Amino acid sequence: MLQRLENVKAVPGSPAKVISDASGDNQSSGDSQSLQEQSEQERAPRTSAAELVLATQLRQEHRVPADILKSLEQLVAYSDSEDDPEFPLPALDDVSHLALISHSIVAYLSHLDRQHLLRVTNSISGDATRWLGSLFHFSNAASSFHADNADAVLRTVRLAIVARCPGYLEGGIPALAQPCFYISENTTPVRLQYACRQLGISLDAIKIIPEDSKYGTMDLAQLQKQVQLDLAASRTPLLVVADIGASLCGYVDNLQRLRDVCKAHNMWLHASGHGLAALVCAQSPGSVHDVLHSMALNLGSWLGVPSLPIVLLHRPLQNSALSAFESDPILSRRLNALSLWTSLQALGRKAIAERLHVAFQTCSILFEIASKCEGIRVLSHTPGAQTGAALSDIINSAFDVNALFDAAAPVVVYQFDGSTTIPITPSAEPAAATEAGLKPLEKVNNASYFDRLNSWLGQILQRDCPNFDFEVIEHPTHGSCIRYCPLELGLGEQPPSSENLESFAQSLEAHVDILRATIKHKARFMHLVERSEVLRLVPLPEWAGMGGVRFVPEGWESLLTDQAKTELNKLNIDLVEALKSTDNAFSLGEGTDGLICVRFGMVTHETEVEELLDLVVTVGKSVQENSRVLDTMSEIVKKGIEAATADLQRESEEKLWQEGILRHVPVVGRVFNWWSPPAKESGIKGRSLNLTQGVVESTENIYKYHMQMSGEAAHQLPANRSPPTPMIQTPVVSTAAPPVFPTVEPVTTEANEMSQSPAATATGVAVGVATPVAATSLPISAAASAAAAAAAIGNHVDHARTVSQSSAGSSSVPELVAATNAINNK
Repeated sequence: MLQRLENVKAVPGSPAKVISDASGDNQSSGDSQSLQEQSEQERAPRTSAAELVLATQLRQEHRVPADILKSLEQLVAYSDSEDDPEFPLPALDDVSHLALISHSIVAYLSHLDRQHLLRVTNSISGDATRWLGSLFHFSNAASSFHADNADAVLRTVRLAIVARCPGYLEGGIPALAQPCFYISENTTPVRLQYACRQLGISLDAIKIIPEDSKYGTMDLAQLQKQVQLDLAASRTPLLVVADIGASLCGYVDNLQRLRDVCKAHNMWLHASGHGLAALVCAQSPGSVHDVLHSMALNLGSWLGVPSLPIVLLHRPLQNSALSAFESDPILSRRLNALSLWTSLQALGRKAIAERLHVAFQTCSILFEIASKCEGIRVLSHTPGAQTGAALSDIINSAFDVNALFDAAAPVVVYQFDGSTTIPITPSAEPAAATEAGLKPLEKVNNASYFDRLNSWLGQILQRDCPNFDFEVIEHPTHGSCIRYCPLELGLGEQPPSSENLESFAQSLEAHVDILRATIKHKARFMHLVERSEVLRLVPLPEWAGMGGVRFVPEGWESLLTDQAKTELNKLNIDLVEALKSTDNAFSLGEGTDGLICVRFGMVTHETEVEELLDLVVTVGKSVQENSRVLDTMSEIVKKGIEAATADLQRESEEKLWQEGILRHVPVVGRVFNWWSPPAKESGIKGRSLNLTQGVVESTENIYKYHMQMSGEAAHQLPANRSPPTPMIQTPVVSTAAPPVFPTVEPVTTEANEMSQSPAATATGVAVGVATPVAATSLPISAAASAAAAAAAIGNHVDHARTVSQSSAGSSSVPELVAATNAINNK
């Protein structure tokens, strides 16, 4: 009964109840001891599962606010990366700090008395609207404040519908017949599509107008043609969205001509884009009230202040239903203007105008630097393209909206231009180039390669110029481009200084010069590789360097089996390792066929492509020859080990029969040897492998003279003595075709070292054996010494090779490994 009461006290569905129910059932069941033991075993996993559930649920007890903020700090300020666990949070200036505090104040004010809240909201939103109307030359403006641009566009469509059909708010969509919205193809229609879905309007209502081929703006002739078609189809032209720097390249539509078209057909003209910020820079009096019906302002992005709302300034409408909607501070959310209200006062009109003017001046200077750099093509709007006037002259002259927006370029988009003709052959070989049918390297035929070049350039500029927020974008027509917009500021970011601009100009010129040299040499590079007998051009889709080649010895292409591909990969890997020691321009790559290749990086104008390719061929052939010597040496060593093992086995058997079995019987052999000691010279002779002659020799001379003797070492003995001939000589290779190896000087070791262990040099791998017990360890020592000798020959062909047993583990010759395994299995 008590247990049931405890179960009732537990929170329903809590882990404690699950555990108590399980324990209560086990206690009340009264089953056998085996069932109780089973319940004890099941309790452990249940408890761990309960702890896991408890960790994901809200805690039973309250937490101290300091602990909560500490956990939040750990969540925000630290990342999951092991390389850099601490996430660098951007610093806040006074204005940004004030804007963030304002959001907390809004949450507090929303709980005030309704009448009090209405008075506060009207005062804040009214002040912000008047200040913005004055800053942006929009007299007698109404406003609304939104969390993002999509809500602002939705609000714009509603205003356009209400202005055209006042009964929309009461009667809904049927009061308006098939509305149509017009937008340039340079501007994304996503926000208009969002508005159509929210209002139940078909997406076919959005009409995409082509751009003008000269200026990149909306083609007004096509716009008028589309409007006439819609009118003929009993549709209602309703809204035109003007692009004022909203597109990727910052194009600016002609507002004066758009106003005339909208006025003729009673359409609402809405403007959006970064170019609207230029209105703040204008010093002369004037107004855009007569030109525009509404415009969207993204002050948070332009000023670098976080969490500022999107402001929609528009003409006020005389509609009772709309006024009733706006009078409710909760529904209209006009209290969000508080952060804007505080930030505008903290900055002041002068500071706001200076920030925006510096941003436009930065774009103008950046445009000039990029346009003067040889090989760079600027794709964005040219400042003063139609008027030819600078922004500093326009802002001090009479107020002209078109001239102002034309002179203020909010975006700079450029790319490395490879469409010019690049000389690919020297003047001494024009005939060879003509015969080969080569064409100048152009972007038209190599678009993907130039995209990789621009991507590389963008990454380099992002690294070298951190004060510029460069972005690599994909233009639908021109491919990869580099974009810079000083009006898309992040938290705590500021426009770059004059020193940053000078640094950018130097970095751009230096790296573009490398790109020019690379594409100049690339065509010559491809031409020479195609003419080579042992080099093959390898396509590398993700590589921006000069290209990739593969060293393929003659005759290998017709026999590319799986084993041959493995050997070819190993050959090219060794080639890359050898080339890296001479030049860092080489790196290891992999083609689309999965085979290894040599990658060539960026080059300069002074680079000689012929010398680089000759170096690859020369080193490749050297690596190939070294591989052949190693294979031949491996076979000799393998056969030498087999011959030495057979000789020692035969000598051991002969000695056993000569001396008798009793000498080898435990205990009895010791007595027998004491009674009749064996001769000192009767031990089994060791074996050494003469790599030069391919002969397995006995080692009695090594122990006698404490050195390895050969024909070339005769001068080391006294004049009246000739080098002794080993007692046993077993040929390993055929004498008809002896192997040819590089000759080296004999290596002489100290007598005290040789007395401890025989040395193995380039002329012989010695395996010393003094007793039958030592002979049993011969195969392992021989294999280790042979493997080390082969590895030394492969690495240093033209130098004396000294083999040590400790280096045996580093050998990677398959034949030696197989030989060692075979010997150990005997």
